[in-house]
Amino acid sequence: MSLLQLPEIRADMSLAEVNFDLRPDAIEHWEPELQAAAGDPSTSISIYGPIGATMDGSGVTARGIAAALRSIGAKDVTVNVNSPGGNYFEGVAIYNLLRQHQGKVTFNVLGMAASAASLAVMAGDDILMGTGARLMIHNAWGVAVGNRHDLAAAAAQMAPLDADMAKAYASRSGLPPERIAVLMDDETWLSADDAIGQGFATGHLDSAKVGHDRETGGSRKALAMVESAMARAGYSRSSRREAFKSLFTGTPSAAEPAMPSAGADLAASLRTTLHTLKGTNA
Repeated sequence: MSLLQLPEIRADMSLAEVNFDLRPDAIEHWEPELQAAAGDPSTSISIYGPIGATMDGSGVTARGIAAALRSIGAKDVTVNVNSPGGNYFEGVAIYNLLRQHQGKVTFNVLGMAASAASLAVMAGDDILMGTGARLMIHNAWGVAVGNRHDLAAAAAQMAPLDADMAKAYASRSGLPPERIAVLMDDETWLSADDAIGQGFATGHLDSAKVGHDRETGGSRKALAMVESAMARAGYSRSSRREAFKSLFTGTPSAAEPAMPSAGADLAASLRTTLHTLKGTNA
């Protein structure tokens, strides 16, 4: 268990149906090719994609983290992170799982820990950040649809989520909650030096521990950009799931050619789709 006295976050599941989707600015700055250069796979966990289930199945979920921790057992664990964030509730659940782990938890922030990923990182005993790595904190960010009463109710329901996140950031950093609230309101990006100086991280990560996987980076980022654009365009999760099902396995209900399923062709097709979505919403 963490050597620190970190608070449990009790997520209000009445908002579980709200779409807490990826922020476009986080995806834009995300470099998914940054991964751990080496390490002991038996005691390490990778958080290399969006937090929460994604349409292509690459998202990191609390269920997956729990399974990894069961396999590791009561040993020290290293969590390698390069994530643009994602679903609030999954981030909370991952934070709580790692906060309760029976061994020491070391986070290596290889490139980015944004949004829900930055919350999960707060469960670390040691939080090490690589050269050029960024940590981003902000208020809960989601997509709500309805009339003005629905939107007002959503805003009121989301306020406690921000308070819970602020409590975790304050406990880990030692900063007063009032200061944390300002940083969250300002949607603050922290460099390694900034994060260390303000208590969000404990040290620098040796650059030799950061590697690159350029083969999958472009496709993973394009996938995340398309899903985020579809969410902002108002497409429901079920509609997005149907679209991605068509993308990867062929069209679900019509005899049309399937889109490419791997490599550079997939990335090019996704970028074309993203460009079309942007034009539709211009």
